[in-house]
Amino acid sequence: MGAPRTAVSREKILHALYEAAELEQNLMCTYLYAAFSLKDGEGEGLTATEAEAVARWRRAILDVAIDEMSHLVAVWNITAALGGAPHFGRGNFPIEPGALPAGISVRLAPFGPAVIQHFIFLERPETSEEPDGEGFAPAASTKRTPVAPRLTPVGYDYATIGEFYQTIEADLRALAAAIGEEALFCGDPALQFSPAEVDFAGARPVTDLAGALAVLTEIIVEGEGAPADRDNSHFQRFLGVRAEMESLAAANPAFAPAHPAAVNPVLRKPPTPAGKVWLEDADAVAAVDLANAIYVLALRLLAGATALARPHPDKALYTGCAIGLMHALTAIAERAARLPAGPSNPGCNAGVSFTALREAAALPQGASARQLYLERVEELGAVAAAMDADDPRCARAARILQKQAERLRAPPAVPVAPLPAAEPAAATVQPVRPAATGSPDLAVGKDVTVHFAGKRCIHGRVCVTQAPASFLADVEGAWIVPDATDVEFLCGVIRQCPSGALTYERRDGKDEPVPQANLVTLRENGPYAVRADLLLDGARVGYRATLCRCGASKNKPFCDKSHTYIGFAATGEPPSKTDAPRLAVRDGPLAIDPELDGPLQVKGNLEIVSGTGRMIAGVQRARLCRCGGSNSKPFCDNTHRKIGFRSA
Repeated sequence: MGAPRTAVSREKILHALYEAAELEQNLMCTYLYAAFSLKDGEGEGLTATEAEAVARWRRAILDVAIDEMSHLVAVWNITAALGGAPHFGRGNFPIEPGALPAGISVRLAPFGPAVIQHFIFLERPETSEEPDGEGFAPAASTKRTPVAPRLTPVGYDYATIGEFYQTIEADLRALAAAIGEEALFCGDPALQFSPAEVDFAGARPVTDLAGALAVLTEIIVEGEGAPADRDNSHFQRFLGVRAEMESLAAANPAFAPAHPAAVNPVLRKPPTPAGKVWLEDADAVAAVDLANAIYVLALRLLAGATALARPHPDKALYTGCAIGLMHALTAIAERAARLPAGPSNPGCNAGVSFTALREAAALPQGASARQLYLERVEELGAVAAAMDADDPRCARAARILQKQAERLRAPPAVPVAPLPAAEPAAATVQPVRPAATGSPDLAVGKDVTVHFAGKRCIHGRVCVTQAPASFLADVEGAWIVPDATDVEFLCGVIRQCPSGALTYERRDGKDEPVPQANLVTLRENGPYAVRADLLLDGARVGYRATLCRCGASKNKPFCDKSHTYIGFAATGEPPSKTDAPRLAVRDGPLAIDPELDGPLQVKGNLEIVSGTGRMIAGVQRARLCRCGGSNSKPFCDNTHRKIGFRSA
């Protein structure tokens, strides 16, 4: 007799995680497709009120797509934690029936009432009775056939995405109980993604059952909002978009928020044409071809990153390049949605088809992999540079691709091997460094409490280089030890944090002093570094901040270091304005109000200085560029209107 068959196995869970990776990637692509189809401002036929609303919808959908990418990273991490290889492949759109349960319909379609209803249906909690969008429901309701336990894995059947992840949770618990957590989570955590590579909530290395379950719960709650019906869940965000869209459509029956992008565009004449649009226009085909190629290269780079163990420097390099490529993809995909599909489909535009590679696994790592990545990004950059010179999206994509080529072309960083530890003398007593306690965001010491706002951090590394005993580099979880450094010195270091991510409260009441001169420093190819008693969009945000001026931050108005991914170029040493008067008063409240899809409106006494401290101008009112395109940086010249800059 053979060994007994088990209801759960590592192979079965890995099989489910591979489907989860495909599902998250598919959802991300469908959300991106809808966002790319949305119109830009009044120049594309919207009223001012409609343009403002559509900008909010685009940001909401893109934010959900970014969350799906974070979920995908989390699934990859759990897969690696179980000793598996993360899965990057998927089928081409539209997903054929049977690849997923019948109730999970996935295809590419432009934004509209049916699509937003479909998104609501996909993200719905189990208790919701929301129907699917018109035309998305399958013709026949079928279920995956249940089977008795077998050695060969089969797909779960599920009605909602939340139910799918709950089944994975149950199987992880069962296998951990059967073989033990140590045996189950046998993968090398250094192969997983971490905050050192990407600023995603899902990039938390998983080492045990509690960590895996926490990640899966977050995916469910962030999507469905279950069980507490969280206001900011994907489900609730899409409900909000639907309500606002219905209100605007009632006010203007002709309201059309999106371009008529194709439903399921394809670049080759399909053998079964039903439900697909074959693209024929030469410019549209070229744009979609380039967008697809950028997407699959981003996947290759991410796969390459998963094959490298931290602290290998190329792990972060490949991840950063992949993120940069997604910005280039956005530019070209938006161009595609504005080009005609071809004569066979009048009144229909093109759209990126997200064609998948036959094999997207990691390349053999080493010099050859880096050469192949560089060769490909240079090829794509040349194509983007040769596209329509009058379309700023092409120029933006070309610039981003050039930046990634420069990063890959730089000499590979070689990890430095640690020196062998010296034998301590017999009488030497090794000092014991205090351990970090509390949370990553709050550390309470006997003289001072230190606060950390991670979303504002730009990793300037002032803290970990100036006070390394109190700010521990490259650690997971709690990393701040206030009592390890003299309180005066510690507070001085915190005041050097340019982003304001670090702040403090002293027990003796000595608060951080108000700046005696309000300054905006221009970082070379980077953000605005502000020091002032700052009111940002009407709210007090402290005395220090770094504000985006490249136009690409996902955390506007704050910088999130996107400038490093997109190849942003802006001097930190522009010429001084010789006719600018000196300020009689240099301090006082400084109000910076980000204009919707426009510049930073500044009111108050302000000195604008170069990166070396040279005075550029003294102003009491100014409009500072934040689209990245002004020809008179740092001042706005209304380029944002020409290039379709979006602040939301």
